[in-house]
Amino acid sequence: MDQTTTQPATNGQPETRVPHEPKIIREPEIYIVGRQTLDRETVDRFLDDQGLTWETDSEVGGEQLVEAGGRICYMSFGKGRKTNREYITNLVSMKHGSVLEHATWDFIITGVSRSFSHELVRHRAGWGYSQLSQRYVDESTANFVEPEIIARDERLHALWLKAVTTAHQAYRELVEGLMESMPNVENKTERRKLVREAARSVLPNATETMIFCSANARALRHFIELRGGEGAEAEIRRVALKLLRLMQQEAPTLFGDYEIVRLEDGTEVARTAWEKV
Repeated sequence: MDQTTTQPATNGQPETRVPHEPKIIREPEIYIVGRQTLDRETVDRFLDDQGLTWETDSEVGGEQLVEAGGRICYMSFGKGRKTNREYITNLVSMKHGSVLEHATWDFIITGVSRSFSHELVRHRAGWGYSQLSQRYVDESTANFVEPEIIARDERLHALWLKAVTTAHQAYRELVEGLMESMPNVENKTERRKLVREAARSVLPNATETMIFCSANARALRHFIELRGGEGAEAEIRRVALKLLRLMQQEAPTLFGDYEIVRLEDGTEVARTAWEKV
């Protein structure tokens, strides 16, 4: 990790702190850590009680649950469209979006900035969040997320790097100074919390954060459409497109109607014929 080193004293001069360059991140990472399964035994017991039968050809729990939810609405088990893809495609085309709320996934997102998280958590319906706490986590070895538009310009990159390095060094010195100035706070955990919550005030929006998220398929589609579009901020659009690619592998029937289009300027955006499901 990037840390500040101490130069030894020379010629009677006091030692000086020399900040190392922080670790710079330019690409987010998304981990799918949770997914649903259908309790087939219990579903079959329900079907037996109702004198019904049902078979689905999808092996994805979320897709199975969406189909089951839709068939409950019309008690259409064993009738009509036979494949899971046919059934869900019809739901999406009819914009019967509430059924998609039964399918949920859990993610850990890393390599993203505090700027990103401020935008992400505006999505409330269908989402749940647990974010890294700067009050409890020491940011002395924090990483920083650099916008691509800055990174590709050598002069602007140097200016940006100087700013985040200066801010990070100020955080480290504030932590050290505040720890020394609060000797009467005997509870070490409480003292560290008080120190870090004050020192974090100088950290930039570029500071990396990590977020545990849970979201249903309908909420994910809304996020992808809104944040994967042409008017979205660059970092959150990158996350939206990365999430779309993951979900197209994870649940192709629920997300297969989207395509990723490259515009003339090289920008990638997400599009679908079935918006606002």
